[in-house]
Amino acid sequence: MNIDFIISLLCGTLRTSTPIILAALGQVYTQKSGIMDLSVEGSMIIGCLVGFIAAFFTENLALGLVFAAMAGLLMGLFMAFLSITVKANQVIAGTALTMFGTGFASYLYRVVFGVRKLPPVIQNFKAIDFGPLSKMPILGPIFFNHNITFYGAIILVLITWFIMDRTVFGLQVKAVGEDPSAADAKGIKVPLIRYSSVMLGGIYSALAGASMSLGYMNTYTDHMIAGRGFIAIAVVVFARWLPIRVLLAALLFGMANTLQMRLQSIGVEVPSQLLQALPYILTVIVLLGVSKHVNFPGGFGVPYSRSAK
Repeated sequence: MNIDFIISLLCGTLRTSTPIILAALGQVYTQKSGIMDLSVEGSMIIGCLVGFIAAFFTENLALGLVFAAMAGLLMGLFMAFLSITVKANQVIAGTALTMFGTGFASYLYRVVFGVRKLPPVIQNFKAIDFGPLSKMPILGPIFFNHNITFYGAIILVLITWFIMDRTVFGLQVKAVGEDPSAADAKGIKVPLIRYSSVMLGGIYSALAGASMSLGYMNTYTDHMIAGRGFIAIAVVVFARWLPIRVLLAALLFGMANTLQMRLQSIGVEVPSQLLQALPYILTVIVLLGVSKHVNFPGGFGVPYSRSAK
């Protein structure tokens, strides 16, 4: 293990953490409002494909992100309708939407592009040139060699922290999640806040998916998300819904994912299947480790009805 390996590992960690950061930030809003949203994976898949299709036909990556966000908004709206208006079981609703997103994305891809020998490709986002900063030894390749999706995710960490801790909306989200009856008594519109939070979660998740197809790949495949939505759910619980901790936790999982790829590339004599399972093993360990020590919002996972008070 030399300096080049370490630089490559750290650079890859920041890159592969981007979709997890974005999806987990969306879940800060959703889960703090009291909604258990397991549709993150499905929203990421839909955002990944819709962003790619839009960028492919418009030849505009920014429009790809816009269309991905719109698709995520619709997925969030659907989840909000099922969990808040219909008051369906949130675990079942989220799981169903993830299954829907996975199947629909596969179907839509084949409708739009048909069956090809070679997959369609786009010109993805390029690394931002920071001039002399990019050429700095060690620090340059690690911190100043990424595209707009990574730096956008870092900015959203700060924005999410500010909204949740320094704005009325953030305080209302927390109040609704902790005790919706008390929040309602104070004049807070519980359904509106929860709808807004779940739709924000959908937008963030879709942007997370789009960051993969537009930011780090130049095509789309059915299995591109590969469980990152569920990892994001583990990350936000592990981070106790604090945006800065979400960033750090996402980097931990990103490092596990990058490490397994780097170890495979240098030919470590460990079964590749075991290395590929490393991020998911870490997810299970984290969930088991924190499950007994995390205080979920008081109204988490429980549909609210004013008539049932």
